[in-house]
Amino acid sequence: MEMEAATPIPKKRRSEVPGSNQPEEISSHEPAAAAMEAPESDIRESPTPGAGGAEDGVGHISGLPDAVLGDIISLLPTAEGARTQTLASRWWRRLWRSAPLNLDYYDLPAEGDVLIRLISQILSADAGSGRQLCISAHHLYHHAATVDAWLRSAGLSNLQELEFCCAGYRPVLPAATASTFRLSSSLRLATFSQCRFPDSIIQVLHFPQLKQLTLGEVGISEGSLQSVIVGCPVLESMLLSHCIGFSCIRVCSPNLRTIGVRVGYRSKLVGISIEDAPCLQRLLQLGLTRGLDISIISAPNLETVGRLRYDDTYGFSFKGFPTLFPVVAHTVKTLSIVVVPLSVDMVLDLMCCFPCLEKLYIQICSSGRKNLWRRKHQSHIKCLDIRLKKVVLANYRGTLSDVNFAMLFVLNAKMLELLRFEVQGCCDEELIERQRRLLQLGNRASRGARFVFTKNTCLRKLEDIKHVRYLSVADPFEC
Repeated sequence: MEMEAATPIPKKRRSEVPGSNQPEEISSHEPAAAAMEAPESDIRESPTPGAGGAEDGVGHISGLPDAVLGDIISLLPTAEGARTQTLASRWWRRLWRSAPLNLDYYDLPAEGDVLIRLISQILSADAGSGRQLCISAHHLYHHAATVDAWLRSAGLSNLQELEFCCAGYRPVLPAATASTFRLSSSLRLATFSQCRFPDSIIQVLHFPQLKQLTLGEVGISEGSLQSVIVGCPVLESMLLSHCIGFSCIRVCSPNLRTIGVRVGYRSKLVGISIEDAPCLQRLLQLGLTRGLDISIISAPNLETVGRLRYDDTYGFSFKGFPTLFPVVAHTVKTLSIVVVPLSVDMVLDLMCCFPCLEKLYIQICSSGRKNLWRRKHQSHIKCLDIRLKKVVLANYRGTLSDVNFAMLFVLNAKMLELLRFEVQGCCDEELIERQRRLLQLGNRASRGARFVFTKNTCLRKLEDIKHVRYLSVADPFEC
């Protein structure tokens, strides 16, 4: 497949990326290169750092140590960091060029070949050590030699964050070269997208400081994936999204706390084996794949699991339920499931499998059955110690099936603090009042429980999690 080298790179503003706090727009009339090339005569003299002078309009910020000022500049968006050179004097220019480099192509007001030249210009002028380099995977495909030169730049020495972000389309996956991993010894965060990892390179790699890893639409063999995980001894978070080339993920990691897996339509993944993960707290399935065989051998601190899928035909998306978690069942406190149809029998099995569950998120896809439980399960329910504190029912329709299902928690969850109904359709006062009567809220088992009816959907769309950073939010299932 051939594509023109000058094909524009689809860019989104950072404000369009979930969880971003970057400025909504970047002005295009003052590019970073223009600030970098401002003539000396156009920049006013000012006191040297530490002098504390305020006559140049900079104020007491001039009195801060160079190291602090450099860190401030490096935390700014790339174009804004470059513009600090115009604020006061030559020492700002010196600080910009020596500050830890934070180069993110999203922040640069350029496209295509102009963007390529601008990145090259910034890297050639920077004399500091690298903090972050974020470029499109598109560059690996169309400008492999240029990317190779970038990664050899002195300005990227000791780089902490390297991101090859997914392009807006899926090219034929190019093979990552050895230079792609030249900085592996210093990286703390890495994102690799839309490329292939040759076995000859990966199996000798070591990432001694890497804590966060994202592989998106990457082609990698099962043995090489295992080598990557083993080669990251301090890895804490890992996101695998739409990757191909392996059928099983085997995890042996002393520090891994969060795993997020999204299975793509080209993927052959059939199983995840958690063999030894003493610190693992979260296991997140970010899609709704059926029949994924999960084996948990040792994960004594697992607290959060989701999103499981249940339906009448296939049962749970995780094979082996409810004997799936014989070791870690008592540690799981938060669970998210999608049900087709809604089933009281299924939930009672969950309560047996996860006796210490405190938060339960249920996305209802269809009702279908009556969900009568008083005669069928009353004696069984009395033996259960239901510790649920929070239950969320998304796509709640208020049908008889939904009401009977919800009453299981209303009348039996003695520690319940919140039951939230995310109503599908009209959610007016008349509906709320009718539902309160049908649910017999006056007879609730927990006198302090709150019952909230809302039109708004507060469940997080796990399908939208595309960066490893978002796996570490306080509650991955709550917006």
